[in-house]
Amino acid sequence: MKSVDFLKALGGVVAVVVACNTYAQSSDAMASSGAAMAAPSAKAVKKADRALGRKVRGALAKAQGIDVSSISVRARSGAVTLTGSVPDQGQIEKAGDVAKGVDGVSSVSNKLTVVLPNGGGN
Repeated sequence: MKSVDFLKALGGVVAVVVACNTYAQSSDAMASSGAAMAAPSAKAVKKADRALGRKVRGALAKAQGIDVSSISVRARSGAVTLTGSVPDQGQIEKAGDVAKGVDGVSSVSNKLTVVLPNGGGN
């Protein structure tokens, strides 16, 4: 009796494996036949993110009154994150506004902080 139960369980496992394999093959076939509708590759997405990050960094560098030496820019699918430090609060707000104005930016997460130069003059 135990061997019959074992064979039933084994048959069930084999059926699941075959079904998963068939699904994977049909998905691969659909992906290759519908390449025009497929999502961009991870490499293309990373390239676009790097380009947007450079674009935002360039806009920040061109903006008057922003010290970009301690600002890092990260872009991910149009969402930009600014991290680092600036000498005063006004630069934080201005950097966020400049980043929002760059074409291709869908949102800005401004995580800049104020750090006084030279330890606050002590």
